[in-house]
Amino acid sequence: MAPSLIPRARLEALLAVPATRGLRIAIVGDAMLDVYLRGDVDRISPEAPVPVVRVQSRVHALGGAANVAQNVAALGARGELVAAVGDDAAGAQLRAMLTALGADAHGLVTTARPTTTKTRVVARGQQVVRVDEEVDGDLVGAEVAALDAAVARAIDAADALVLEDYNKGVLVESVIRSAIARARAKGIPVIVDPKYRNFFAFGGATVFKPNRRELEAALGAAVDVDHPEALPAVLERLAVERLLLTLGESGMALIDPSGATHRIPTTAREVFDVVGAGDTVTAYLAGMLAAGATPLEAAVIANHAAGIQVGKAGAATVSPAEILEVIA
Repeated sequence: MAPSLIPRARLEALLAVPATRGLRIAIVGDAMLDVYLRGDVDRISPEAPVPVVRVQSRVHALGGAANVAQNVAALGARGELVAAVGDDAAGAQLRAMLTALGADAHGLVTTARPTTTKTRVVARGQQVVRVDEEVDGDLVGAEVAALDAAVARAIDAADALVLEDYNKGVLVESVIRSAIARARAKGIPVIVDPKYRNFFAFGGATVFKPNRRELEAALGAAVDVDHPEALPAVLERLAVERLLLTLGESGMALIDPSGATHRIPTTAREVFDVVGAGDTVTAYLAGMLAAGATPLEAAVIANHAAGIQVGKAGAATVSPAEILEVIA
């Protein structure tokens, strides 16, 4: 379905803020705090052959599942984030930022591990180094029980569920399976953005959204999207309703239960930064499905959102008005 085949009135109905206001999206997964240290370099350290960056600004941004919540807020819905944070300054910062954008932070579970933080040092527009502070083993015991309780509360109030996995320990198999079962019992769509560790644990999802590299790594074989006859068998193996394969500059491919493959070409006019584009797609899939879009309509709109997002710096958000502006 090309964008022009979605009637304008239908697009406006789905993307109007009144259509999304009041919708609640439960987002379960790995939240991160991104820190950008920006400065300049004019000398090499006398201590080692590395540049000395004189920091001129420090910027905090929401990453991972927290960025999905940020994008949900941008489309006019309310996200409730269920994630693990530490009892530390980064966790407090993440809570404050979520609250400021109108997301529900009551599902954040404080754990003994640090809040996952990625610090990027940028000089003259180039990333010099990235420093990751994290513990990414699976959560266990009482922390998993607290997550399960928070997940149940969030799903009971939700119109869609997002499972956002970055392999940082929140989406253990028991949390995945109980969350999907609860969402299916309620009859709400489940959107999954997977990573490698639990790739085959998301049976029952409405839309399963890996990128090509993730799918090929999980299958142990190359995926030929130009000859997609084998993809319906992949759908059956994953035990999900639909596969939305993101293909970078080649757009997306949506495989539905009938086995039909719908190619959705990229709409990006220029690519400035791909950070956060997948989170934007996930948020728009959830919001549009919750608003009543078909999976193909939701994928086409989410693809347009990603095309706009990659033209911005960092993990930026995209508003419905921006999408309507670029879709003639």
